[in-house]
Amino acid sequence: MKKVLVTGGAGYIGSVLVRLLLAQNYHVVVVDNLSFGGESIVELLNAPNFTFVKGDIRDEALMKDVLADIEYVAHLAAIVGDPACAKEPEVTRSINLDGSKKLYELAQEAGVKRFVFASTCSNYGKMEDSEGYVHENSPLTPVSLYAETKVEFEQFLLGQDKATGCVPTCLRFSTVYGLSPRLRFDLTVNEFTKELALDRELVIFGEQFWRPYCHVVDLSRSVVEVFNADAEKVSFEVFNVGNTSENYQKKMIVDEIQKFLPEAKIKYVEKQEDPRDYRVNFDKIKSVLGFEITKTVPDGIEQILQVVKDGFIVNPDDGRYKNV
Repeated sequence: MKKVLVTGGAGYIGSVLVRLLLAQNYHVVVVDNLSFGGESIVELLNAPNFTFVKGDIRDEALMKDVLADIEYVAHLAAIVGDPACAKEPEVTRSINLDGSKKLYELAQEAGVKRFVFASTCSNYGKMEDSEGYVHENSPLTPVSLYAETKVEFEQFLLGQDKATGCVPTCLRFSTVYGLSPRLRFDLTVNEFTKELALDRELVIFGEQFWRPYCHVVDLSRSVVEVFNADAEKVSFEVFNVGNTSENYQKKMIVDEIQKFLPEAKIKYVEKQEDPRDYRVNFDKIKSVLGFEITKTVPDGIEQILQVVKDGFIVNPDDGRYKNV
């Protein structure tokens, strides 16, 4: 039974990933500071192959102890998203960059075999060819502190000695959506769907800009796929995670929601400048790892509609469902 450390394992993606790993018979150790609480993983304390450690990845002594018998690391812990990073820039750099570098160095010292880093397609910023697609070798032009820290840590990992025993893999996640034990309604698909499900008018700024989208379950599955893959396929590699057909403009997402809610009230506000505008190609992860998504944006919309309409969430506007 391989022992895996998941940093940020109580988070939106982490709490899904942990369950997938447990289902595949990994022993899972989670380190999380529980800044958003621990309800997302509380029942996992019953699981025999689950260990929780409350702490900060910047606590060097703690992480040395935790890493002592770990084989694989999935590094998700971070200040996530542009608004949260802009609010606390110094903390963001301390955790997302400095803390991440130290974590990798400690993992190397501890003999960890694989280190998977949750990066982001936001690294691409604004694509040069408005008619084309960006891919893993396209220029990185981050336009936010969040993406800047991701790019810089990617470069740190990929610049390590190839002879290192701790093999890094960078996964550039699409914009995430869907249901998770730590549900968020401040993500585009989830937020748009929630607002319209509550019969509110939705105001859209810059409906023409592109982003790729991927369900939280599929992003989590990609980490497991890397762990299960032959080392030579993933060693010092970067993979965009998603599906090329799942690039959407904001208006396209609203159009999908309106198939479920034809009377939805929408107001579009023209916006010609958005620093981020990118369509992403995902052929590499499909060809190298055979990775295919299992859910699409319409699937996610239908899920969120059910959760809101059926009253699974008593107060979807509660601040607990946001990162800021």
